[in-house]
Amino acid sequence: MTFVHLHCHTHYSLLDGLPKPKDYVERALQDEAPAVAITDHGNLYGAVEFYQTAKKAGIKPIIGMEAYTAVSTRFSKQTGIDNQVGHLVLLAENKKGYENLLEISTKAHLEGFYYKPRVDMELLRDYSDGLIVLTGCLNGNIPKLLLANKEDEAREVLTELQSVFGKESVFLEMQSHPQLMEQSIVNEKLITLSQGTKTPLVATNDCHYINPEDKEAHDVLLCVQTGNKVDDEDRFRMEADLSMRSKTKMAQDFDYIPEAITNTLEIANRCDVEIALGDQYLIPSFKAPFDKKNEDYLRELCEEGLKDHYGGNPSQEALDRLEYELDLVHKMGFDTYFLIVHDFVAFAKNSGSLVGPGRGSAAGSIIAYCLKITDVDPIKYGLLFERFLNPERVSMPDIDIDFADVRRDEVLEYVVEKYGKEHVAQIITFGTMAARAAVRDVGRALGIPYSEVDVIAKLIPGRPGVKLEEALEQEMDLKAHYD
Repeated sequence: MTFVHLHCHTHYSLLDGLPKPKDYVERALQDEAPAVAITDHGNLYGAVEFYQTAKKAGIKPIIGMEAYTAVSTRFSKQTGIDNQVGHLVLLAENKKGYENLLEISTKAHLEGFYYKPRVDMELLRDYSDGLIVLTGCLNGNIPKLLLANKEDEAREVLTELQSVFGKESVFLEMQSHPQLMEQSIVNEKLITLSQGTKTPLVATNDCHYINPEDKEAHDVLLCVQTGNKVDDEDRFRMEADLSMRSKTKMAQDFDYIPEAITNTLEIANRCDVEIALGDQYLIPSFKAPFDKKNEDYLRELCEEGLKDHYGGNPSQEALDRLEYELDLVHKMGFDTYFLIVHDFVAFAKNSGSLVGPGRGSAAGSIIAYCLKITDVDPIKYGLLFERFLNPERVSMPDIDIDFADVRRDEVLEYVVEKYGKEHVAQIITFGTMAARAAVRDVGRALGIPYSEVDVIAKLIPGRPGVKLEEALEQEMDLKAHYD
């Protein structure tokens, strides 16, 4: 019997899911599963890395999210009520579904964030196309109602979900956690609800770590996240086995309801998402004044800037350098890019906002200097343009610009208003645990005195990116202490 891993988490918090996406994919390959899903809590942070890893391994990636559902609306923020959320799993069936997942996740953060990024039925209704819905774990709205013996209300929620997503796209989700008495109760009631409403069941494998023996390490990770120690009695724990089970084990766990297993394959067959990655230049349009061509307007601005910086009779070196850069920028199709950057930098400076002088490889561009994007003379300091833009290695230009914190929002507002919010995005950075910090955090969680942990942590090289395995191999003192 074929089983598809439909429920693999790295989760909303950095410190919730233990493995990396490649670990899930490798285990699914070992199990000869045709597909594997990622359903992080409240976000899609791991989706692209997971997608790339699965594609490279030749296994179908199913992109999803376990959304947090608001008690009332995503806009309400009442302490004690609205920080209690339900769970609902959303899977992208096609490209439109993936785009809608992005919309849902974004709006959950921007509009519904209160302790967690929350969605509501209004948001789900607006972006329901191309999505398959699973009703969630024990924290799902329907399972919680069933546990409370509110079967009629559970049926109402199910009916609403079916009206939003379509009856064929809603599945009642079952899990197997023998350690949790509530799970057995819910599973029985889900079967009854399925029979009474003709709603298909699906078995999922909720996993936060790969192997059962990883439970202890994951428990320590939870302690690091919550600031507790493993010996604390009242701390948050995950009592169930949340390892990644084999298809054989899943078939055994659900042998009394085999269609719940076969339905995982049906869902996998329906999900077919292709994410366009690689070198795609999605640059907003820029309308030059007086209907000039962008390349002509860029040249005009640069020639004016050249005179401002080098006087009315620039050196031949400066003229040749500008001509070379303009020719290359035009051939590579980046005229509009420079005009857009010049536009919002000029706005910031004209508005009295402090703008940094320029840093990184962009300082090697005389175009950037002439446009007053940077204030560093590349000829005077012998800076190479090819470090910034190289025809042998075609990639988007990357200009790092610093704005004063107190006025930065004005620049963002200007860019959004001029180019449209659908053409503007802010980047996000992801935190990772450095080796030294990881050792100190784990030591605290295990209740080991800081003085002892600090001795070990200081033996780890302080250079960025060093891994514990690497440190153990290279540092004899650390290896001796470890042994």
